[in-house]
Amino acid sequence: MAGQQWGLLPSLQAGGDEQMQRDRWMLDQLAMAAGDGPQALLRFYRWSEPTLSLGHHQNAPDTAAASGLPVVRRPSGGAAVLHGGDLCYAIALAQPPRGGRRTYLDLNRWLQHSFEALGSVLRTGEEHQSRQERHCFSSATAADLVDRSGRKRIGSAQLWRRGQLLQHGSIQLDPDPTLWGALFDEAPPPALAQGSGELLEQVLLQQAESWLFGQSPDQLTWPEPWPLAARTSGNAATVSAIGPNERPRG
Repeated sequence: MAGQQWGLLPSLQAGGDEQMQRDRWMLDQLAMAAGDGPQALLRFYRWSEPTLSLGHHQNAPDTAAASGLPVVRRPSGGAAVLHGGDLCYAIALAQPPRGGRRTYLDLNRWLQHSFEALGSVLRTGEEHQSRQERHCFSSATAADLVDRSGRKRIGSAQLWRRGQLLQHGSIQLDPDPTLWGALFDEAPPPALAQGSGELLEQVLLQQAESWLFGQSPDQLTWPEPWPLAARTSGNAATVSAIGPNERPRG
């Protein structure tokens, strides 16, 4: 991915439906660009309220209705994630490395370099993927990163469409123990010790510039007003259900 022209979108705090719309919008933008403009897009975001997101193929856990939390379905695969105490990233690539496993490996290295800059070592998960996962952070596959103690710190998932890729992930910063326990009947990952979410976002951006792409990004803006501007800009804003040419992966 080094040497690719890429664009950075403004960080955003919003609700689940809007966040997933914007993630899909990123992939739509690359499809419309046809080689003209950035070949990759990156953004960071947080959630305006605690929200449960589900992978495209996943059923909601039995405890979701009782929790009263908003529920949103991701365009990607994977299992349930409790958002609100996390920092999320989304990256869209027009020319990703061939194969989901290779792309996970390369993007995981970017995340690992970022944590190393903050004094923490993460390694790739080694468990096999299962449709029976209770929630995203209950296991760690090659798509995920765990700390020295084996605790999962970052969970990621992918959506492939006609050779282009959207990958997004959740970095748990300080998850709510009460909500986590009510949803998943277990204690959450401990609060992240590597500084604030703002600091982590800065380091992730620095490593994207220096290691992932090897150059500074184009500073981009969102279409305004959202979502009217996005929905009236042709195929760039398709946020309908997943079609037959889209392959979500966990």
